[in-house]
Amino acid sequence: MTEPEIWTALRRVDTPTVCNAIEVIEGRRGFSGFTPHALIPSHPDAPAMAGRARTSRIRSAAPDPAPKDEVRARRMAYFRHMHSAPAPSIAVVEDMDGDDAIGAWWGEVHARIHKAFGLAGAITNGLIRDLGDLPADFPILGGAVGPSHGFVHVVDSSTPVTIGGLRIADGDALHADRHGVVAIPEDYLADLPAAIDRLARIEGTVLDHVTDGLDFETFEKLWEDFENARV
Repeated sequence: MTEPEIWTALRRVDTPTVCNAIEVIEGRRGFSGFTPHALIPSHPDAPAMAGRARTSRIRSAAPDPAPKDEVRARRMAYFRHMHSAPAPSIAVVEDMDGDDAIGAWWGEVHARIHKAFGLAGAITNGLIRDLGDLPADFPILGGAVGPSHGFVHVVDSSTPVTIGGLRIADGDALHADRHGVVAIPEDYLADLPAAIDRLARIEGTVLDHVTDGLDFETFEKLWEDFENARV
């Protein structure tokens, strides 16, 4: 299976399924490469995002003290970085002001620009706005919702970022939806579709037989089979 085919397959499942499938590959529980803190989805019913991280860092709580030419150069370098992203890619932008962030980098204008660049969506710990006007086919996960863009400005691009407690490097393989974000270990990417299929079979040992009025003896046997099959 080619990498584009892998991304297509991964977009068909949710992020909890990808987390479980990684445990299937590892043969144990304890995988920790996911966001432990909640993010807010712009469109809760949007399909999953899957692709390579395109990272950047911003600030929003105070004006950039640098000269205007330098501020603009950093912003244009950011846009070049995003525009040159391989498909599929996800914009991953950390607001370094964290809980003190007051401005939204992600609103209608930036969402539509990044969508036109070919990106699949965006992930940030910062604010998002324009909820009623964001394109439905460009999902965003954000740390909070706010009305203003504040003093948002680019700090740098291609650097590692931390979103929702998860460290993400430029180029990392990601899967994300309304549940959060998972960073897929590179060595697992090719094996994930098969692991997802195996996971479905494992869960089917219970789900295919669970109906209203299930008696306990039947459940006990189903659960034993499930426990023996899963991680």
